[in-house]
Amino acid sequence: MNSAETQELWNTMYRESARRWSGAANVRLVEVADALPPGRALDLGCGEGGDAKWLASRDWQVTAVDISDEALRRAAEDAGELASRIDFQHHDLTRSFPDGEFDLVSAQFLQSPVEWDRYTLLRRAAAAVAPGGLFLLVDHCEAPPWSGHRHQDHHFASVQEVLAGLALPESDWEVVRAEAAMRDATGPDGQQARIADNVMVLRRRG
Repeated sequence: MNSAETQELWNTMYRESARRWSGAANVRLVEVADALPPGRALDLGCGEGGDAKWLASRDWQVTAVDISDEALRRAAEDAGELASRIDFQHHDLTRSFPDGEFDLVSAQFLQSPVEWDRYTLLRRAAAAVAPGGLFLLVDHCEAPPWSGHRHQDHHFASVQEVLAGLALPESDWEVVRAEAAMRDATGPDGQQARIADNVMVLRRRG
């Protein structure tokens, strides 16, 4: 699947509903960033902008990136007075990447139905973390119960597998947090469940 086809795949997903996500910030981002001093943040796969808006409301300067121009349009429309602190950028991250270094790089559920070299992208994301900054990586480590059989043949990597795939040198990175953590989740039809996320927080030394 080429870049244009991948973009259209995601655009179609967003057009299927008036709102795909809740609009609230991801709980793992809030856990990690709430106590941090504001700086420059990079939100990879920003979707409709919930995380970007939360960061901007706490005085971060945010670069928010997505492959879907439909998602970016919604995010920009919803940003309101926070828009001055958010730079929404369109990127197919397998082909282009935002410039600069960031005090926080956040990749929340940056997983795709399209085959891609995910670890190469995640290493590029890590390279954008400024010395002393944090790389927050959150993955699904299991399928939600409402997904039915869609993911029955999918392997969800463990925290240890993700860190091994990243292969970031210990001399440059401190692992602050690496665990499977439970959270309350709500399905598309209001279903409630406790599901697990892989949560990894890495600090770049320097």
